[in-house]
Amino acid sequence: MTDTNPPSPSRRSLLGWGGAGLALGAATAGGAVALAHGNDAAPADPGAAVPFHGMHQAGIATPVQDRLHFAAFDVTTDDRAQFVQLLKDWTQAARRMTAGHPVGEGAYGGLPEAPPDDTGEALGLRPSRLTLTIGFGPTLFERFGLTDHRPEALIDLPKFAGDNLDTARSGGDLCVQACADDPQIAVHAIRNLARIGFGKVVIRWSQLGFGKTSSTTPEAQTPRNLMGFKDGTRNIAGTETDRLRKHVWVSEKDGGPSWMTGGSYLVARRIRMHIEPWDRTSLQEQEDIFGRDKGEGAPVGKAKERDEPFLKAMKPDAHVRLAHPDSNRGATILRRGYSFTDGTDRLGRLDAGLFFLAYQRDVREGFIPIQRNLATDALNEYIQHVSSALFAIPPGVRDKDDWWGRTLFSGEA
Repeated sequence: MTDTNPPSPSRRSLLGWGGAGLALGAATAGGAVALAHGNDAAPADPGAAVPFHGMHQAGIATPVQDRLHFAAFDVTTDDRAQFVQLLKDWTQAARRMTAGHPVGEGAYGGLPEAPPDDTGEALGLRPSRLTLTIGFGPTLFERFGLTDHRPEALIDLPKFAGDNLDTARSGGDLCVQACADDPQIAVHAIRNLARIGFGKVVIRWSQLGFGKTSSTTPEAQTPRNLMGFKDGTRNIAGTETDRLRKHVWVSEKDGGPSWMTGGSYLVARRIRMHIEPWDRTSLQEQEDIFGRDKGEGAPVGKAKERDEPFLKAMKPDAHVRLAHPDSNRGATILRRGYSFTDGTDRLGRLDAGLFFLAYQRDVREGFIPIQRNLATDALNEYIQHVSSALFAIPPGVRDKDDWWGRTLFSGEA
């Protein structure tokens, strides 16, 4: 990354990230535009920066990038002031990294006796549309006197049919979703936030993702999942402000805590695909399971991918039929999932699948009824949910003086 911002405070006067009031540069250019548009406008240049400031956090309605590094953190400090300072420090670092600048004073040129502020692997690289999105898990509200501020919608997810969850790879006090078009940029972001958080937070689990499996850009080609089928044909687009308002953004009219207004709720699920059995399944059966043809992606009996599906033409246990809003009283979610491959297991089977990310206004009206309806999904023979987490996603950082979580931790809450 290149650095054209004004100089940061001297390392000799501000060693590390613990000092109160640490400032690391001016606001990202374009922040005022982001406030007006909510971070849903696609930059013309795929290597460009996505505005960090906005009414909503970037990385939700933002056009989906190609790569993901998702991390869930556990909080290890009991000091509220120390944790709030961490959120401020993270915000400053995120503001710089999403603009294409190194963290703090950078990776070199500072005090030789101290570790550099930035790890350096992103030097010379463009921002690659990096977005960083933070969320708060249910367990965070057991700390710092926050019990009364936990939203009712931030529930403990129920057990669903077929779940085989690994508790070590589920949950978390915090999450950060890093999306970018360059995997090194995404990994650099999480690595540096974890480094800044040393002694205050620790990574509980993380997931790398490639090959977006959903699009929030209507004109873009619909991506395919690892089963070879187009995914997210009817996903909410980042330009559909009415649908975003109805299904994604928390409103003050929802009756929840005011600090969540403008935020959303994120469900993250690691779904392993049984690749080898799927690859031995006939084409006809594969298409019957999904309810779409594999080539065009058209629903059963239709010619084009985006033709309105006739659900009764599909088999009763077809995935599209069971997941469609018409089968779930209108329940709709915004998906930002990614494919993953994590090597092979002890039997030589590919450890691969879908890292499912879904944003919604209320999981009780979005993910939960849809997932319960999928209990009889024919696709369940070939997939298994192995990790799960739910996070409250606070509203966006408005300007250079704002910070992640301010609405929760400041006097306004």
